[in-house]
Amino acid sequence: MIHTILYNGNIITLDAERPRVQALAISYGRLVALGGDAEIRRLADAGTNLLNLDGKAILPGLTDAHLHWEDLSRSLRSVALDELPCRSEAVERVALRAADTAPGEWIEGRGWAQDMWTDRAFPSKEDLDAVAPGNPVYLSAKSGHAAWVNSKALDIAGVTDSTADPEGGQIMRGPNGAATGILLETAMELARDAMPTPTSEQLAEMMAEAQALALRSGVVMIHDFDDPSCLAALQILRERDGLSLRVLKQINQPWLDAALGSGIRSGFGDDWIRIGALKLFADGALGTKTGLMFEPYEGEPDNYGMAVVDKEEMVEYVSRASALGLPSSVHAIGDKAVHDALDVFEIVRREEAQRGVTAASRRHRIEHVQIIHPGDVGRLAELDVIASMQPIHATSDMHSADRYWGARSALAYNPRLQIDRGARVAFGSDAPVEPLAPLLGIHAAITRQRNGEPAGGWYPEARINLREALLGFTQGPAYAAGMEDRIGKLSEGYLADLIVLDRDICAVDADAIPELNILGAMVAGEWRHRDFD
Repeated sequence: MIHTILYNGNIITLDAERPRVQALAISYGRLVALGGDAEIRRLADAGTNLLNLDGKAILPGLTDAHLHWEDLSRSLRSVALDELPCRSEAVERVALRAADTAPGEWIEGRGWAQDMWTDRAFPSKEDLDAVAPGNPVYLSAKSGHAAWVNSKALDIAGVTDSTADPEGGQIMRGPNGAATGILLETAMELARDAMPTPTSEQLAEMMAEAQALALRSGVVMIHDFDDPSCLAALQILRERDGLSLRVLKQINQPWLDAALGSGIRSGFGDDWIRIGALKLFADGALGTKTGLMFEPYEGEPDNYGMAVVDKEEMVEYVSRASALGLPSSVHAIGDKAVHDALDVFEIVRREEAQRGVTAASRRHRIEHVQIIHPGDVGRLAELDVIASMQPIHATSDMHSADRYWGARSALAYNPRLQIDRGARVAFGSDAPVEPLAPLLGIHAAITRQRNGEPAGGWYPEARINLREALLGFTQGPAYAAGMEDRIGKLSEGYLADLIVLDRDICAVDADAIPELNILGAMVAGEWRHRDFD
């Protein structure tokens, strides 16, 4: 039985053998036929729903290959501090929230970036103490690698001026040795662990809001990097038939023992929720200047960044996970961190070869690859390691990269280098660090511009073309998820996951791409978002 036929459309399949068709037929959540209007409409029977697209464009559904789903869901209800030009505006927003918050209740926020402020100086606990003395405050930086907290939050967390820095983290201190209220990397957990956590039911409610946002943005699948609490809430949505997008769930390092002890392997689950890879952190981030570098940050001769998990420990984790059926995904921002991650994968690939394990069965990834050493440019392709990158970071971070990395930025945020050498790339947003908006990511990838600047694009030789950008949000993530045989393009036998746009993305000017409207999102043959007749 043919359930649905979409016809009179401008359907971009991303299938090299048949790039465009007018119509497609869907049965039991899969595509069963694609072609011209006449041939496909002949397949209709009495129960078929025929929908005239009136020339609207269709693409395969997009995947965000790197985001933090629980954080994103919670951020929709927290204090938004993104893109603020100064500290005082951030403090003012906290003050407004404090006025509507009962004494003793936590205030959460995210998105501040001191590098966007005039003085570029880190804020302090005193800034927050002045406007929220009766509420503990926890504000995550835009990068997600620093937290700004007030004195009450530090008190509840038991952090004093004499508290030792945790491994892989730092409690920033002033000249007198007192904690300033800025927590870097693993030190963030000192305060975060003291916060009340939402129940799985509450998280599921928040995720329903985030899911609607994702579908309106054209995202039909996500690769999530948050904790097991996220998985628990996702399963509640699934149980209630409320999950409308697909999820690849990564396993963070602290839960590796539990995962491996259970016997879970990559691919466990189904086409809605499935297990992906082990997630490790090699270093920090650019905004906090904790990304691990071969050479110091510009103007800071003693700052080479920070290793969160050192190379020897990474080898142990990645080797163990691989032997028991899990690939690994390593967060690496700085060129030294990327180099160390590649060294780790080179060692583990040799072990896998000795066991007869193919690269396709252990789809290792490096997350971000934000800057790479010239000697390492071709190694991801050589080792068959996926470059999981976020094009929008280039246009968001370009000024900071120029300031802190100088001329080294020619090799920063550069998928062109990887594509040209044959590496597999998978694109995402890192939401809520950046907006969950793949059209913005596509625009950034092909223009390297933000608001038309700089002219010609930032390091324009790093630009990629539109097809490469679309593949980065479709077929690249499909391969990373082990689902390339059923998602990522529109072809017979593939899952009926697609989006409807008001215009042909291939026919508009690049600067018009962010303004395209996502009129519909279909997953498994059902409309999950529809805003057209």
